[in-house]
Amino acid sequence: MASIKSWIKAARLRTLPLAMSGILMGAALSYYKRGFDLKVTALAIVTALFIQIFSNFANDYGDSQKGTDNQHRVGPKRTVQSGEISPNQMKLGMIVLIILSLTTGIWLVAEGTKGLNLSTFLLFLVFGIVALIAAYRYTAGSNPYGYAGFGDIAVFLFFGILPVAGTYFLNTHQLAPAIFLPAVSIGLFSTGVLNLNNMRDIENDRNSGKNTVVVRMGSKKSRIYHSLLIWSGILTSVAFTLLNGKSTLQWLFLISFPFFIHDLIQINSIGKPNQLDPFLKKLSLTTLLFTVLFGLGIVLI
Repeated sequence: MASIKSWIKAARLRTLPLAMSGILMGAALSYYKRGFDLKVTALAIVTALFIQIFSNFANDYGDSQKGTDNQHRVGPKRTVQSGEISPNQMKLGMIVLIILSLTTGIWLVAEGTKGLNLSTFLLFLVFGIVALIAAYRYTAGSNPYGYAGFGDIAVFLFFGILPVAGTYFLNTHQLAPAIFLPAVSIGLFSTGVLNLNNMRDIENDRNSGKNTVVVRMGSKKSRIYHSLLIWSGILTSVAFTLLNGKSTLQWLFLISFPFFIHDLIQINSIGKPNQLDPFLKKLSLTTLLFTVLFGLGIVLI
């Protein structure tokens, strides 16, 4: 029987701040429009965390089955590949997470669509199911899209656009075009985390047939791509505030920019891929810091 420590390791706690960022951004924007609902936001956070842990379990399982997790992998050892958790145990863990995600997800959609028609409820329910399928199909199953280089698009959508817009709508029952600027920021920063992961694992991914964006463009271009992701995320957040700013407090998020830029400089100076690993956690936490500061700037005005 796998230990609790192994399950915690498989959950990859360092990825969870990123999963929360989109929800918190959507909640902050809904507060800005005087439509904030604490229960909806809390359920959204819990559901997002369950789906992220499910995704991590599925990724652990999928990469082990395809041989990508092996002795040549640069990052932390995965639990199925190392034998800490058996494939059957991981399957059971995924089933438990599916049940938990659907339970809180259905509750979330029911609370967030009160007073709206049935089609809206069903639409958001479909979004949740699609998110679970996408989380599984990233590296697991036949022809996983992560092995074909579509992981970046999925992360941009499922960590940025959909959680921000979805949380905002479930709180306010409306959509505003302006919210997509900070949603794009979160999506780009989140894609940056995946890009760092793929930059770190480029050699093993290439040898294992995992054709990520980084494998396709090569190390040098992937660093340029990473810089574009971070700078574009910075610019879209600034654009939102320039267009919608009511107080200087809304610029609090600028405090996070030196962390983004400092790490970007270091990343571009690193020669060995294995030295990139610490920057995944740093970028996740900086994205969360950015989100919290952005939200505080809105709440305090």
